[in-house]
Amino acid sequence: MNYEIDNLDRQILQLLMKDVTRAYTDIAKELGVSGGTIHVRMKKLNEMGVVKGAQLLVNPSAVGFDVCAFIGVYLEKGSEYKDAVEQMRQIPEIVELHYTTGSYSMFAKIICRDTKHLREVLNEKLQPIEGVQRTETLISLEESISRQITIQ
Repeated sequence: MNYEIDNLDRQILQLLMKDVTRAYTDIAKELGVSGGTIHVRMKKLNEMGVVKGAQLLVNPSAVGFDVCAFIGVYLEKGSEYKDAVEQMRQIPEIVELHYTTGSYSMFAKIICRDTKHLREVLNEKLQPIEGVQRTETLISLEESISRQITIQ
């Protein structure tokens, strides 16, 4: 699709990023356009892949998951990446996984109930994956910033 993002699209995105539950009609009133215009623009932004859906964000600690850790994964060979990713998709505690440059082959964000749970995930689920040579764990003590990019 050959569609350029214009100022109205940016304004819509800015408002929805602040409050995704906001009604299109409210956004339309604020921006001086029709509700249909907002709906059409959002449909196009979704089709283009600019918007990747809407999420309900759950606070992990509020539901008993108090440990956030980042795991540097060393693979034996880079060619084992795709198979390792498919196996890691089966580990629900992995909430993010990145293919990286630098020391690690991959970098994972894991959310667990406690350190015992983290140890179980590492020893019983992650480290036994074929191709994983070793891992390095960094436990987060506090999330200081969590945000999306700023649309201007």
